[in-house]
Amino acid sequence: MHRKLIAAAAACTTAFIATTSAFAHVSLVEREAAPGSFKAVLAIPHGCEGEATNSVEVRIPEGFVSVKPMPNAGWTISIQTGDYDQTYTVHGREVSSGVKVVKWEGGALENAHYDEFVLRGIVAGEPGTVLYFDTIQHCASGTEEWVEHPAEGQDPHELEGPAPSLTIVAGNDSHAHHGHGAPGAEAGLLAGSISIEEPWARAMLPGQPAGGAWINLTNIGEEDDRLISLSSPVAEKVEVHMMEVVEDVMTMRPLEEALVVPAGETITMHPGGLHLMFMQVTEPFKEGESVPLTLEFEKAGKVELELPVKPANHGRGSGGHDHKH
Repeated sequence: MHRKLIAAAAACTTAFIATTSAFAHVSLVEREAAPGSFKAVLAIPHGCEGEATNSVEVRIPEGFVSVKPMPNAGWTISIQTGDYDQTYTVHGREVSSGVKVVKWEGGALENAHYDEFVLRGIVAGEPGTVLYFDTIQHCASGTEEWVEHPAEGQDPHELEGPAPSLTIVAGNDSHAHHGHGAPGAEAGLLAGSISIEEPWARAMLPGQPAGGAWINLTNIGEEDDRLISLSSPVAEKVEVHMMEVVEDVMTMRPLEEALVVPAGETITMHPGGLHLMFMQVTEPFKEGESVPLTLEFEKAGKVELELPVKPANHGRGSGGHDHKH
């Protein structure tokens, strides 16, 4: 009996160590991606032997191109550029150089805290390829280096400092990252240099004449673009609307000009703010179904997608107030 208890305790201890070890590594939140636009989110779970992390250095792997880092409050960003090992074709143009190293500096991520550092770019490698994002945490008295790559057939968990890795997988639609296809998922869809993410529409009540929908638009290119038209076979017209408070009343109005998507920035739509309005719909949107939508950009051209319909109360906690025209 006593031996069984000791064995069980040892097994639990081993499992606990394995679990905490997995969470102790710096890693990517999403570890698989199809070729096309990708947001690499690096999770930093601790400091260096108890010390706060003051800088995070990431070496960009070959096959992840046109990279732009996201600022973190309280940190500054420095970038090193250089030539790629090969030339890639991105949105119809050849790319042979770009960001090679990104470093966030001047912050203080305490050992007891957790944070994420984000890089947006284009996955340009072949399915089956593994990309390693070598990462170094700099602290007051030393570093934590996550730069080890496993040998063929080796379990990465056997390494003391495994580099965060991304495995390239085949996409569901080989044309999706060129602006065709009609994905209904929340993964990014590329139309030229515009990444369309997190599309969704809200279920409507019977007799409701207009329906709301939301998408996020990120311009990963070097020039501003404009959303010049929207259309759907299920509505008389589709417009971009803005909700705002005027004299203590929440009102809604269509944008008077085309929506500009600045280079290197993201336009985020959310309930209670910027959104899409489907006017004079043929049938109310039903939860579990999808709504077709065609977007046309001045530079990126046309792209078709499907917006999954979510429950009528989805997003109400984010500012989905009643409004009037």
